[in-house]
Amino acid sequence: MNIGLVLGKFHQSAVEAMREEAQATAIENSIYIVATAWTPGAMEFPLAARRLLEREDIDGLAVLGIIERGETKHGIVMAQAVTNALIGLQLQFMKPVGVGILGPDISPSQIPVRLRPYARSAVQAAFHMFTSEV
Repeated sequence: MNIGLVLGKFHQSAVEAMREEAQATAIENSIYIVATAWTPGAMEFPLAARRLLEREDIDGLAVLGIIERGETKHGIVMAQAVTNALIGLQLQFMKPVGVGILGPDISPSQIPVRLRPYARSAVQAAFHMFTSEV
């Protein structure tokens, strides 16, 4: 399986840990990461995902990032829009998209312990759906 990674730059140092975990998980499962796209933030995830899903050498994606709690409900609205768009792309291209986005509404203290498990789960979800007959 060849996958692409879509990564949010807004929390780049934390997302680097997610990228490292995604790479380790890929190696453990004989998955090749053939493309990586860094985006300014979560709102750009769907466009980057679409560009990668259009490639014939990409079988699926893992989308990794953080939508942190803010002073308004913007993050919740954004997370819903991004998630809906990613689900739509998954169905349009019939390629799995593992979503490892922390949040919305996550507090800074909740982030560190979730970075690696979310990244691992996103890669594993894409792999499972790629190899599954359902």
